[in-house]
Amino acid sequence: MARLWFTMSLECPSKEIVMGLHTTLVANLLFPLQEKLKKHDTLAIRQAMDESQWWPGEKLEELRLKRLRALLAKAGKHVPYYHDCFTRLGFNPQVVESLADLQQLPLLTKSVIRAEGDRMKSDIAEGLARFNTGGSSGEPLIFFIGTERVSHDVAAKWRATRWWNVDIGDPEIVVWGSPIELGTQDRIRAIRDKLMRTELMPAFLMNETNLDQFVARIRERRPKMLFGYPSAISLIATHAQKRRIRLNNLGIKVVFCTSERLYEHQRESISTAFACPVANGYGGRDAGFIAHECPSGGMHITAEDIIIEIIDEQGEIQPPGVAGEIVVTHLATSDFPFIRYRTGDIGVLGTEQCACGRGLPVLKEIQGRSTDFIVAADGTVMHGLALIYILRDQPGVKEFKVIQETTQLTRVLIVPESPFQPETKKKIIAGLKQRLGNSVQIDVQITDNIPPEKSGKFRYIISNVAQNS
Repeated sequence: MARLWFTMSLECPSKEIVMGLHTTLVANLLFPLQEKLKKHDTLAIRQAMDESQWWPGEKLEELRLKRLRALLAKAGKHVPYYHDCFTRLGFNPQVVESLADLQQLPLLTKSVIRAEGDRMKSDIAEGLARFNTGGSSGEPLIFFIGTERVSHDVAAKWRATRWWNVDIGDPEIVVWGSPIELGTQDRIRAIRDKLMRTELMPAFLMNETNLDQFVARIRERRPKMLFGYPSAISLIATHAQKRRIRLNNLGIKVVFCTSERLYEHQRESISTAFACPVANGYGGRDAGFIAHECPSGGMHITAEDIIIEIIDEQGEIQPPGVAGEIVVTHLATSDFPFIRYRTGDIGVLGTEQCACGRGLPVLKEIQGRSTDFIVAADGTVMHGLALIYILRDQPGVKEFKVIQETTQLTRVLIVPESPFQPETKKKIIAGLKQRLGNSVQIDVQITDNIPPEKSGKFRYIISNVAQNS
């Protein structure tokens, strides 16, 4: 909420008072009105979450079990895939007695969602919006989201934002790279962003000139919070330090990082440069808003909406403290259910309650989701997703891997899904040259399979230039 200093003279309001009043107006009136017009119950859900975060574990589990039964009942009745699945297994949602009963159901994978298609949709769903993942696995996942899920996801993010004494309406700069966000700066969105005091800076275009402009804009704007890729924000921080430009006197309260693994050296460089804490966030377009870090350091799971299981390679449940794949059940997805969804990320559930006193369970560790930067011929540093977006949209490309050997040579390994067309190869080369530079040699190689790294993990963007610089 806004911080108001009533001891100041009302005849000559300070800049802080004006900004505080604007935040109050946005957070309490304009944003809730926007959500209501969209038929989202965001405000009521966030207010309920503000209360339930302090509940004891037993009371929170009762809520989760009640919501789980409701989700499973709707899925079994209205979603063709789950109707058939429950019938085949003899599974009755009404007799679910604990969260562990989820283990009677099969794991949901991206391949299942792709194969089932519209059978994943509820037959009573209305106003579904089409979404897709970023495609860092080589092939984006197409899925649909209803208003219930949007309301819950936005409310969860809103609650976590307020943990850090900032709110919707406080000045914010977002360092992001999705073409979806960057390509929708129409007039209405521009007006909305101005009212909400949020500004977007493209994470794809990080050459020396643009980094200078980003640093200058942050100093001019003096936002209360930054939000974006940790790799991109740490690059801005490092660039400012190299230029000996101060960013630690702007009044920034917190930097929110998400979409990639936050490494400790990144946290340190960001925190030092901006003189503020760094809050890590974990989630995705598909799995939803899963967890967010509180000021006490706990990575709190959005337990009202999210059930997390940790499994080993055989799909067996692992206890808290043991690493395994994160499996998510999102309780607000009755229109297009995500039940026991395999994220592909590796994590560890915590064994102790956070010092902040919230009853929300914690993720002790989150591993993976690391995407390298690549460097164009002119020195522009770009997020690896800049190339992923080009490759993922090409027909006939099942899997891919991009290896930047030098600023003048980039190799692309492709496993085709069907006979690979020469025209597709030309489009890939043209797209990558547009990003990397016309002088760059793009070597496209067709292969039967792409082996993992020595660690056993897959990496879809590798830049030897970035690693050696």
